[in-house]
Amino acid sequence: MGLKITNLSLNLDEGGYKIIVGYGIGSVLGQSMGKGGNKVAVITHPRIGRLYGNEVMESLSKAGFAPIVFQFPEGEQNKTLAHAGKIYDFLIQNRFERSSTLLALGGGVVGDMTGFVAATFLRGISYVQCPTTVVAQVDAAIGGKTGVDHPKGKNLIGAFHQPSLVFVDPSKLATLPEREYVAGLAEIVKYGVIYDAALFAFMEARAEAILKRDKESLLHCIKRSIEIKAEVVEKDEKESGLRKILNYGHTFGHAIETVTHYKKYKHGEAVSIGMMAAAEMAYRLGTGSLEVVNRQRALLQGLGLPTRFPKLALADLLRVLESDKKVVGGKVYFVLPEKIGSVSVQKIERGPIRKILRDICLN
Repeated sequence: MGLKITNLSLNLDEGGYKIIVGYGIGSVLGQSMGKGGNKVAVITHPRIGRLYGNEVMESLSKAGFAPIVFQFPEGEQNKTLAHAGKIYDFLIQNRFERSSTLLALGGGVVGDMTGFVAATFLRGISYVQCPTTVVAQVDAAIGGKTGVDHPKGKNLIGAFHQPSLVFVDPSKLATLPEREYVAGLAEIVKYGVIYDAALFAFMEARAEAILKRDKESLLHCIKRSIEIKAEVVEKDEKESGLRKILNYGHTFGHAIETVTHYKKYKHGEAVSIGMMAAAEMAYRLGTGSLEVVNRQRALLQGLGLPTRFPKLALADLLRVLESDKKVVGGKVYFVLPEKIGSVSVQKIERGPIRKILRDICLN
């Protein structure tokens, strides 16, 4: 039986790229990248390298590429300029050229870091995304956002640099630790809230199957999320308007991650809490409804995700929120849900943010 492959695409004014989706398609990665002959640096973590490194290297070699591997430690705390510098050193040492390619094999940290290095090495070289986590497969690997973290905030240093190919194999999710898998589901819930009430309802109905990693349910969620992400990015590549809705839950979520030094919460867990905070904010401001708050909380909790805002110092949270990339003119932009499937972007001043945060933290 042949491999079942779905070819999606992201079309932009200055070109675009394919997003290839299918279970167990790792063997065709190399041939999907086109004509071989060039150097490829596979950027990954040691654990991911042990799981999938041989498969990727074999596929690239069979397609005529000359692959080598660079590994750096796992964890958001390692998505730094210092580790990016080590990748530059590795590429220079191995005489990479503008015709060479980087391949990100891993989750969002690997993808963001690889994309950032590709955007800046020799003023920009090609890179391929081969995501191995839920967050990366449905969100981080698509759309060309690259970056590294700064002690003052997440992804404060970065660039828009689109990949040449995104290669999504959901079978790679089978080896994800349970907590990592569940955390990634928050990003799929996000797509339902911001864009697709039918996807949200599907997750409500199939939550148990999704938690059990049922192939059919999971593949539907992944493909639909990718379609939404591609559609939004096609309309607004550089986040000047519509693309801002993809930040739903992330303004609060990134603040939580930063204040807790990227050690207490997985990204998706922080986003889950952030989505609840945003829904509460919308309800308290009168632009959202209690139905959204309750349905969203029920789904997130049903998927095993956290929904309660942690007891953190308001001053620390406000400091991080006010240094966020989404601050314009001293006001913080929040994505707030109006109903399931529809959100708006609103700018909120410090006073209301402080009051709402205090209320949320006390509940």
